Amino acid sequence: MTNQIFGILTVFICCIGYLITWKYQKKGNYNVALLLSLLCGLILRIYSSSDLYLHDWDERYHALVSKNFLKHFFIPILYDNPVLPYSIKSYTTNHIWLHKQPLPLWSMALSIMLFGVNEFAIRIPSIILSTLGIPITYFIAKYFFSKRTALVAAFFFSVNGLIVEMTGGRQATDHVDIFFLFFIELSIYFSIVFVQKEKSIFNILVGLSVGAAILCKWLPALIVLPIWLLIVYNSKLFSIKYIIAQFLLICTVAIIVFVPWQIYIYHYFPVEANWEASYNIRHLTEVLDEQGGDVFYYLTQIRINYGELIYLPLVWFIWKIIKSNFNLNYIALGLWIIIPLLFFTFAQTKMQGYVLFIAPALFIITAEFYFVLSSYQSKGFQKWIIYLALILFITLPVRYLIERIKPFENRNMNPEWAIDLKKLNKMDYKNAVMFNYNKPIEAMFYTNLTVYAELPDKRTLEEIAQKGNKVLVNDNGNVPVDIKRINGIIIEHLSEMK
Repeated sequence: MTNQIFGILTVFICCIGYLITWKYQKKGNYNVALLLSLLCGLILRIYSSSDLYLHDWDERYHALVSKNFLKHFFIPILYDNPVLPYSIKSYTTNHIWLHKQPLPLWSMALSIMLFGVNEFAIRIPSIILSTLGIPITYFIAKYFFSKRTALVAAFFFSVNGLIVEMTGGRQATDHVDIFFLFFIELSIYFSIVFVQKEKSIFNILVGLSVGAAILCKWLPALIVLPIWLLIVYNSKLFSIKYIIAQFLLICTVAIIVFVPWQIYIYHYFPVEANWEASYNIRHLTEVLDEQGGDVFYYLTQIRINYGELIYLPLVWFIWKIIKSNFNLNYIALGLWIIIPLLFFTFAQTKMQGYVLFIAPALFIITAEFYFVLSSYQSKGFQKWIIYLALILFITLPVRYLIERIKPFENRNMNPEWAIDLKKLNKMDYKNAVMFNYNKPIEAMFYTNLTVYAELPDKRTLEEIAQKGNKVLVNDNGNVPVDIKRINGIIIEHLSEMK
């Protein structure tokens, strides 16, 4: 099946599924409608994850470190057997790899253990968590508003192009931000269940989820704490003393979850851990990896990622908070959006994935505004304006989904360079090092070789061979004759990614 046929079939099935979802929603059968949204969202995520190669930016690094975790589960490693000097300051070429917290990588390692060393195994955990986000969004939205609002919010989560793309590893920060989004949302879900059930076990689950979120992407996970406080206090079910005790319970559980890893890495890898900590702080004060932007960067990105009309529900919701005499539940929902936007706006390094975890709150507010707008009784020209807006609220996110996943394009989902690497893996190369290949991280994922993009001089290659390493050189047309003549060297002719 070609990519175009696969893509067209995916879109066709999902269109039918979402139309049936809308039909069940109109009948008030929300459970079936939610299940259909979940299934359609799963299909979209599987399609986005079907590329038979690792993507640029972060996915390839996450994949390789995850693969290496299977050899030593508590030692995060990029280059497992570095034969050339490396700098701990380079997260693209170093040995001990602390550039990200470990939970998403551990999960991907377990997936590789179950399903083998392949691209889909890397993406399965994100597919599962991203799909589970659909019903979680529904249950959170139902608490704040209504079932019909919740179903539309779940639909927005289901079809969001950025979430679907990141699930498939196609965008920078990929699986790490999908994990972070999931555990933030799960924390808020358990906060709501605690209010409904009044049982401490759910606050233990909040603490576990917050700790897990920190083990995905560090301290922005603390956004959950003020949201929890506002939701719990607004319920008027608990005394201040009890709220404080439960708050401390959450913090204690979260600390128990995330602190041991920090102690461990500072004890065993102090130089690397200190460097990564300082590098993380530099995101606030410097533009790193050319990922900068002005003060309006994230306000612009939410238009791109959630539809041009997103500003209307945001302005309306601010008005709603004021009109409701500052209802604490509404403020909690607003803080879920405002605090991350403000924090990351002041940070100098900016990327769209940094604020992915505000997406559920945006979906919920937009869904409620959709029904507020549809309830307006108007005539003539005004009526058609409202109809047009309602149509755009649904179609613009779908349009961005299509633009992002590109189901109608004739893309090469299985490029020649990936095929060559998989064939190379069948060769019996032990203690082998390959040089002069322009995608070394991908090559190390698909094979058991140590791979470098550069080509050392003849003397260095001879020294590496004398240490018992088998030396391979990729001949891309620029290999000097004297290197080709080194005794015992193996010349490969591999396709390279352009």
